[in-house]
Amino acid sequence: MKAATTKPDADVSPVVPQPAVPERTGDNEPPYDTPFWLHFLGGLVHRYPRFWLRLGRLESRALETRTASISLRMPIYVCGLARSGSTLLHEFVCSLPGVATHRIKDYPLVFTPYWWRRATANPRPQPPRERPHRDGMMITLDSPDAVEEMLWMAFFPRCHDPSASNLLRAEDSHPAFESFYHAHLRKLLLAEGATRYAAKNNYHVARLPYLVRQFPDARFLLPIRSPASHIASLMRQHEWFSAWHRQFPRTLAFMQWSGHFEFGLDRRPMHLGDDERVRRIRDAWAAGDEVRGLARYWDMVYDHLARLLDSDAQVRAAALPVRFESIREQPAETLRAVLEHCRLPDAEGIVERYAGAVRSPTSDPGRFSSHDLDAIREETAATAGRWGY
Repeated sequence: MKAATTKPDADVSPVVPQPAVPERTGDNEPPYDTPFWLHFLGGLVHRYPRFWLRLGRLESRALETRTASISLRMPIYVCGLARSGSTLLHEFVCSLPGVATHRIKDYPLVFTPYWWRRATANPRPQPPRERPHRDGMMITLDSPDAVEEMLWMAFFPRCHDPSASNLLRAEDSHPAFESFYHAHLRKLLLAEGATRYAAKNNYHVARLPYLVRQFPDARFLLPIRSPASHIASLMRQHEWFSAWHRQFPRTLAFMQWSGHFEFGLDRRPMHLGDDERVRRIRDAWAAGDEVRGLARYWDMVYDHLARLLDSDAQVRAAALPVRFESIREQPAETLRAVLEHCRLPDAEGIVERYAGAVRSPTSDPGRFSSHDLDAIREETAATAGRWGY
């Protein structure tokens, strides 16, 4: 593997015309706390999931005549490891007309998407602000967001337990979840007047065969990034979110309740069926060896995906690996390939807007030591080679 020297946060971001990001007074200054009202409401949803599931089913029954004719055609799922370009792909796909998704404003009442969207219609306009990742991406309440994981956690309570396999296979079945989930997606399509659903959910790495059984025409976008660059960005985000959680504990609860365990004080690796690999990742993190732990995690995730694509023809046909470097170096060509794979209509204006705006934010110029790069090569070389790195 050719290991490039890396900048810790040289990440792809779409820079569309937005108000300027307020200048930070300190590199470790957390951006904002979770408002108390949102924390309180999120806690109610987290502590009483059965009530909200009942309410969601009531909503489905009330809307049954309106949703019965809505087909779930070719849902789009963006899933990889965090910091691989997944947010850009999600926002790009959802910027096309007719594509619905969950949005920031849906948290925490995600279980009743139609009623909540009606209740929050025509909100007071708010200026965009930089998202907590500090990567230059500006968000509003209408920005696409990865909150559908709350639905999965309600039915699969151990789906983030690193001591048990998180895999869902094609032969697995959960009729109660499947009924609820299909009805939920139809309600979301109704709420947005859309014909296609898209989601960013990195944890679907463990569920691709199951999703293909649910939706045989599903489209998967699998972002991947070269190991050293990817690990550098993951490290920086973990340090930043950990500091943020220590200063504002409500932000940790927000991430836990919304299903985000990628960074911060409750970081958890996905368990992709191999107890020993998960143990080695957690042991490295516990010993303070962030680089080696993340290298092992990168290797586990992308080795799993490579093996799955080799062995499962249906998943392979549904999936398009998208290289982070291709987004940076050939944005227009890469985004057109995404549209073609997802069977979305050509939208050259949107392609040009995103392609022309892709940039790598300048940040800390720190580099890995030679010892760190050796550890990354040692842990990831074989898998990286399979992906062309």
